[in-house]
Amino acid sequence: MKTSERLEQALKKLYTAFHNNELNPECCKQCAVGNILDNTDSWKYLSDVHGSLKLNYIGKVHETLERRFNGYTPLELLKIENIFLKACGYTLPLHHKNKKPNNPTDKDILFNGLNEVVRFLCHLDNISNAMDYTKLFEFENEEPKYDLDFFN
Repeated sequence: MKTSERLEQALKKLYTAFHNNELNPECCKQCAVGNILDNTDSWKYLSDVHGSLKLNYIGKVHETLERRFNGYTPLELLKIENIFLKACGYTLPLHHKNKKPNNPTDKDILFNGLNEVVRFLCHLDNISNAMDYTKLFEFENEEPKYDLDFFN
């Protein structure tokens, strides 16, 4: 599967963060976007509320100037984080009174979040979902339709 540089880098960073227990939805440096942006929290200044899809003044300026952060626009970054938090079980915007998972760093919860983020990242680059392995089980005339190397 041919991917863009930004997608490949994002997937590597998210994969590494997941397996090194460095993914935390409640930390701006260790959430999905924080990891994509090299564990920085500067992206949080693009919106006034964590989990919001609404750019603030700073975010709008960056969007208008067509700035990209590791390949992603400010609005794309907010959408990535929004999707991640929702898929992890948060009610948005992120607030101590809103619903959240009991153990936000549980691997199953994080996997659900990453699954949706990867789907969205692939959608942004107009490619098939890298997490969709259903093609492995397609068959014709009782034979597998695709080889395992189809993903390379």
